[in-house]
Amino acid sequence: MVSPSPASPASLPTVGRRRWPRVLGWVGASLGLAGIATFVAFQVSPWPSALLIRYAFDKGGHETDAKLADLVPSGVVSTTDIAYRADDPDALLDVHRPENAAGPLPTVVWTHGGGWVSGSKEQVASYAKIVASHGYTVVAVDYSIAPGATYPTPLFELNDALAYVTEHADELGVDPERIVLAGDSAGSQISAQVAAAVTSPAYAQGLGLDPAIGPDQLAAVVLHCGAYDMSLVDTSTGGASAWFLETVLWAYAGTKDFADDPRFAAASVAQHVTADFPPAFLTGGNADPLTPQGKAMAARLAEAGVEVDAIFQPDDEEPGLGHEYQFDLSTEAGQVALDRSLEFLAKHTSG
Repeated sequence: MVSPSPASPASLPTVGRRRWPRVLGWVGASLGLAGIATFVAFQVSPWPSALLIRYAFDKGGHETDAKLADLVPSGVVSTTDIAYRADDPDALLDVHRPENAAGPLPTVVWTHGGGWVSGSKEQVASYAKIVASHGYTVVAVDYSIAPGATYPTPLFELNDALAYVTEHADELGVDPERIVLAGDSAGSQISAQVAAAVTSPAYAQGLGLDPAIGPDQLAAVVLHCGAYDMSLVDTSTGGASAWFLETVLWAYAGTKDFADDPRFAAASVAQHVTADFPPAFLTGGNADPLTPQGKAMAARLAEAGVEVDAIFQPDDEEPGLGHEYQFDLSTEAGQVALDRSLEFLAKHTSG
């Protein structure tokens, strides 16, 4: 038995043939409306673009952590997913420290990057364990990300994390008198703001933040590949970089007009540092669009009389080092950044 062939438009009855142009028109119109709706969605809300960035960043963050996992020395123990803030599901932290450590250790509180719209403490876990293996308690902090949570929410969460780790210092192996605030990318900016609040009562008052630790407890800051002055952000060039910056700052600030939002002006922490800001280590790659901000921050700190140690490669040095280059310990530059960070930590937390 031979199955009948599917009917072609030409073989359909006249009424059926007349419907084909109409159906195709409906399809075309629907696709056009969908395209317009998508365009409008990207213009009226940061969510669509932020979710695209989050997907890409989280994928890269997990891949980077996996590459570092083989370099983690044995003998580092971790306690994970400790809730540091009541009724806040995002407020979790992990504690990494040498297994054979006796008593409290100088403590590095690390805030992860991700453009304020992505990232997690798990994505910096291997790096945190590597640092911990050198004689530190490393606390990796999760915080609420944008656009779901906007500025200054992460500052208050990090401050509450500091309150928790100092209040539970004995059980966590934390030396509350030797705290270092550290971070990468967006985490550097958040850490720098909290450090400025700890050391400047006027700045803390302007933020409405009551610092959980005193300036005498904050030994230093370690800031990798961060953004510290929103007035230096240039989106006039267009392209992918401008789209990225506009998206993450819109998402984090909570307004598309972030550049003129007086409430967001305090996020430009470089404009608010004082001579009491703790000793600072900064780095950024020569192919990282945020490095000019790192250099400006280092210069501003030095001008204020703050001790600064920094690594910034010459602009023409090849190969160019991109954003978050310090996490690639298979490269000489990444290893140098780690070694210098550890030297800086030892200098400011010993004794």
